[in-house]
Amino acid sequence: MGDLDGLLVVSLEQAVAAPYASAKLADAGARVIKVERPEGDFARRYDRMCKGESAYFVWLNRGKESLRLDLRDPADHALMSRLLDKADVFIQNLAPGAAGRLGFGAEALRAKRPELICCSISGYGEAGPRRDQKAYDLLIQAEVGLAAITGTPEGAARVGVSVCDITAGMTSFSAILQALVGRGRTGVGRSIEVSLFHAMADYMNVPYLQTRYGGRPPAREGLRHPTIAPYGVFPCADGALLISIQNEREWAMLCEQVLGDASLATDPRFHDNSARIENRETLDALVADLFARHPREEMATRLDAARIAYGRLSDMQDLIDHPQQRLVTVQTDGGEIEMIAPGAVIAGETPTYGAVPGLGRDDDAIRAEFAAG
Repeated sequence: MGDLDGLLVVSLEQAVAAPYASAKLADAGARVIKVERPEGDFARRYDRMCKGESAYFVWLNRGKESLRLDLRDPADHALMSRLLDKADVFIQNLAPGAAGRLGFGAEALRAKRPELICCSISGYGEAGPRRDQKAYDLLIQAEVGLAAITGTPEGAARVGVSVCDITAGMTSFSAILQALVGRGRTGVGRSIEVSLFHAMADYMNVPYLQTRYGGRPPAREGLRHPTIAPYGVFPCADGALLISIQNEREWAMLCEQVLGDASLATDPRFHDNSARIENRETLDALVADLFARHPREEMATRLDAARIAYGRLSDMQDLIDHPQQRLVTVQTDGGEIEMIAPGAVIAGETPTYGAVPGLGRDDDAIRAEFAAG
C-alpha cells in the first residue's frame, strides 16, 4: 500500500517538469491520470531509444493512466470537468493563462472546490514582464545565469541533464506534499505556482550572494573547485580521478601517503588553502605528474588508504556497470525496461512501479468510469 493510495491526481501535462512531479506522486501510490492532447505528449517522440519508446517518456511516466482529450471539444471539456470534480490534485503546465481560458484556472476550480490542490508550472511564472516568454530547459539555464558559471574559462556550457525542468518538477512535488499535509489539518487545499526560472534561481543563491555582496562572480573552472585546492580532476594512465582536500589534516595525509613527500605539507607555497589557491597551477602540476604515471585504480587504492575523498570521472558505461547502482524495471509497450531506481530507500519496503502507458491506453476505461450521470 502506497502512502498516497486513494488520492486522485489529474495532470494536464507535457514534456518534463509536470510529468516529473506527477511521476513522484504515482510512485507514492497516487492514481495519476495523465491528460494528453489527441496526438500525445510530444516527449513521446523525443527519441526511440528504449525499445521504440522515448527515454524521457519512459523515465517520467511510469505508473500513470493515459487519457487523450481535445479540450476544445465540448464532450471532452465536460469529461475534464468531471475528472476535476473528483480530483485531489490538479497539475498543469500549459502556457500562462491557457488553463484559465479553458475554464480550468486554479481560482475558478478552487472557488468551486476549496479542498482541491492546484499546481501550475510555467517558464517564468504567472505574472511579471517575462511571463509570456517561451521557456525550455537550456534557455532557462542561460537566462538564470547557470550557464555563466558552468563550463571552462574558454566558454560557458550546458548542464548535461534537464536540470531546470527537474528542479521545477521536484519543487512542485514538495509543494504538493506540503499542501496535502496542510489540507489534512485544515480541510482546505491551496494554489501553487512554480516556474522553471524561479525554481532554478533558488538553487543559484550562493553565486548570487557571492556576486551581490562579495563582488566576485564565480569563475568557470571546469572540473575543479573555484576556491579549494587541490580539488579537481587529474588524468591517470587509464582514466581520471577527481580528488577533494577539505582541511590541513587531509592535505598532510595526501602529501605523505599519496604524493610521497611529507615536506610539501609545510611548503610555504602550499601550507594552507589560501596559499594553495595562490599557487594552484604549480600545485596541480605536481599532483598531475604523479597521477599520470599510474593506473586509475592504483591511485584509488592509495587514496582509500589515506582516507582522501575522490571520485572516478565516469562515462555512461561506467554508470551502467557501477557497483553501487540500484535498478528497477518497468513495463512498456516495447517490453521491459531496466532503469535507475529513485534515490530514496525506505526501510522494510520494496517498491513496485506501474507500466508506462501507451498513448490513450486508458481512454475507454476512464470515459466509462467518469461518464455523465
